Amino acid sequence: MPATSATDPADLGLLEAAALLRSGALSAVELLESCQARIAARNGGAPTFDGAPGAINAWTRLYPELAGELARAADARLATEGDAAPLTCGIPFALKDLFAVGGLGLTASSRVLEGSVAAADSAVWRRLRAHGAILAGHTHTHEFAAGGTTDQVANPWSPDRTAGGSSGGSAAALAARMVPAAVGTDTAGSLRIPAALSGVCSIKPTYARIPDDGCIPLSPTLDHPGPMARSVADASALLVALATEPGVDPGAVVAALPLSPRGGTRPLEGLRVAVTGRPEAADAEADVVDGLQAARVAAERLGARVVELQAAPDLESQDSVTILFHEVWPYHEAHVERRDRYRPSIREFVALAEEVHDPEAYEAAQGRRAEMTARWRSWFADHEVDLLLEATVPLTAFARGHGYDSGNLGGEGDPLIVLTSTWNFTGFPVVALPAGLGSRSGLPVGVSLIGPPDSEPLLVQAAIDLQEHELPPLDLDARR
Repeated sequence: MPATSATDPADLGLLEAAALLRSGALSAVELLESCQARIAARNGGAPTFDGAPGAINAWTRLYPELAGELARAADARLATEGDAAPLTCGIPFALKDLFAVGGLGLTASSRVLEGSVAAADSAVWRRLRAHGAILAGHTHTHEFAAGGTTDQVANPWSPDRTAGGSSGGSAAALAARMVPAAVGTDTAGSLRIPAALSGVCSIKPTYARIPDDGCIPLSPTLDHPGPMARSVADASALLVALATEPGVDPGAVVAALPLSPRGGTRPLEGLRVAVTGRPEAADAEADVVDGLQAARVAAERLGARVVELQAAPDLESQDSVTILFHEVWPYHEAHVERRDRYRPSIREFVALAEEVHDPEAYEAAQGRRAEMTARWRSWFADHEVDLLLEATVPLTAFARGHGYDSGNLGGEGDPLIVLTSTWNFTGFPVVALPAGLGSRSGLPVGVSLIGPPDSEPLLVQAAIDLQEHELPPLDLDARR
């Protein structure tokens, strides 16, 4: 991919672009045109279903006409409202191909839904449109969000590697600097896995912080819509829009979300940060261990007290399987007559869901899940822990191309979700950010900050401070 000028608007983050849009130094139309030119230069051709070798192929569909209309409307709004306009007004973004946009295609990157058109807007799109955001297009997901590789999408850091998933298209579009913001979903790690493997940031908020109405479900009690961006501060700004119904008080947690770092040399002073043996038990790669250690040292330099603790017990693997797959089946039952159109591993995934679907076993597993969640709540309270620091995934991006092969069902046993899925079952908020490039692989490694419910302001502030002082966002072009 060609390097670009530092003055190219496509290189701007959300907050940087918002400041220029408000000042009048940049128009929404100019920003959109720059992003569209970047998409044309870096996507590797028009969007395709399977993705050509070497092509990033982040997108399922692009909407240049709609985006142009939205950009012109944003410019008019900015001219009228000025600094009172929402921060996302005029910002182009990518939307995972699970969220409905009335009148446009909605396919979950699957031939099962080929030709499907959404009848109405999802809650996520309704909110972002009301906040003036500009929809550049829908991005690829691992088919029906049922996996962690999104093999039709290439990792911009190394196109022969996976971008992660299931929000792989959103992560790739960000890492390749095609747009400054994106929206994905997370059922067992699908925001955080691609963030870690592609070197971007994401926030999995407290469960139900963002409504999932109009989003194709995978497992409704585990699904978390969330923001993605190249910096945590940008992701926080997008979270404000996603979690705020226009004209309605956003509530204390959302209103307290920070957008900037704190000053001084020890902004994390007073925080008690825990680390556990979970990454070691997951057999984390050496590069990942190094990244986690770098984040630990950074937190200590910034004033945090880091303590080593034993983790609370996780959910039993059979209960994880029972809950996930029991919830998968009701949506996919409607597509049984088209099951030959699923990719091989997804066909097997859905077949397992049909087999596992058992209301009695499900109810019992959900009871044990509630007990596990209560244990983790007590763990944070009893140890007086403000946040838990751990590796996001135990490995760096690996060769793409086999995630849809028979036998790759995802779910329990998948190393990509061994650390992330715990926080879907508890519903706790997580901020994922890069911790640099591995010295051996040259690929991004990521860490996560986890806290109890409603602790997003604290987690986001700590992550912003880490990025400002110690662990800067990754820049693919700076490597060239």
